[in-house]
Amino acid sequence: MAGKPEGFEEEKLFILPDYMQTELSRSELTRDLFVSDIGFFPHARHHYRERPEGSNSHIFIFCSEGEGWIQLGQQPAITLTQNHLAVIPAHTPHRYGASTHTPWSIYWFHLQGDHTAAFIKMYGMDTGPLHLPIGTITEYKDVFDKCYYLLSDKTYSLPIHTHVSQSIRQLISSIGIRVGGTAKVKKREYYLEVAIQYMNDRIEEAIKLPELAKHTGLSRQHLILLFNEETGFPPIEYFLRMKIQKAAQLLSLTPLSIKEVGASIGITDPYYFSRLFKKMMGSAPSTFRNVPKG
Repeated sequence: MAGKPEGFEEEKLFILPDYMQTELSRSELTRDLFVSDIGFFPHARHHYRERPEGSNSHIFIFCSEGEGWIQLGQQPAITLTQNHLAVIPAHTPHRYGASTHTPWSIYWFHLQGDHTAAFIKMYGMDTGPLHLPIGTITEYKDVFDKCYYLLSDKTYSLPIHTHVSQSIRQLISSIGIRVGGTAKVKKREYYLEVAIQYMNDRIEEAIKLPELAKHTGLSRQHLILLFNEETGFPPIEYFLRMKIQKAAQLLSLTPLSIKEVGASIGITDPYYFSRLFKKMMGSAPSTFRNVPKG
C-alpha cells in the first residue's frame, strides 16, 4: 500500500507556517478552530500517507472522484468513494491512500482547536464516511476554493484567518445538520421531537413528567437526561418556557388582556403568570407589550 507521498499535476496545497499556527492558537477569535493545512489533489495516483502517532490536527477528506482507502489504528481499512467525506480525529494513528485502478481526487483540510473535536462529536462525523448530497458538495467546493485562495493570497492576515475559521465552522455545521449524526443521535432527535410536539399540542394545558415519559416511551430519568443535554433544561421547565414564548407572541400580536393571555397557555392565576413571565423574559407582561418590536 506504500506509494508516492506528494506532488500531483494541478494540485493545490497550502501549509500554514509554524509561527502562524502558534499565533492563531493564541488569538481569541481563532484559537478554538483554525485551518492549518488545505489542499486539492486531482487524480492522485500513488497518493499515500501514514502517521503511526496520528496528527495534531483533525483531518477532513472529501473524495470528489475515484476512490481510496483509510485505516484508523488496527481497524480494517474502509473504502472512500466518490462524494463521500471522511474525518480522522486528531491523535488517531492512521494511514490512507488512493486506489491503484481509480485513484481519488480529494479536497482536504486540517483543523486545530478544541471546538473542532466538539463539532465532530456533535454531528457523529467520526463514525464512518458521510455521503454528501449535490447541494452540500457544491457548498463544500465553494467554501474550499474561497478559503484556499484567501489563505494563499493573505497568508499572514489575522482577519483573513478569522474569516476562514468562521467559514469552515459554517460548512461543518451545515454538513452535520444535513447528513451527519449516528443512528443513536438520530434516535435521540426523534424522541426529542416527539416530546416537543406533544408539548406544542397541549400548550394550553398542564402536563406532568410521567405522562410525557409514557408518550415518548422513555423512562422519566432518561427523558430528563435527554432534555438537559439537548436543551439545557429539564422537560417541564422547557415546557414552561414554551408557554411563555407563546404568551410573548400573543402579547405582541393580539389585543388579548394579560389575564386572557395567561389563560390561553393554561395559567389562570394572573399574578403567577406575571411573575413567571418576568422571570423568564426579564420584564413584566405589560412592559413587554409596550416595547416596540421589529
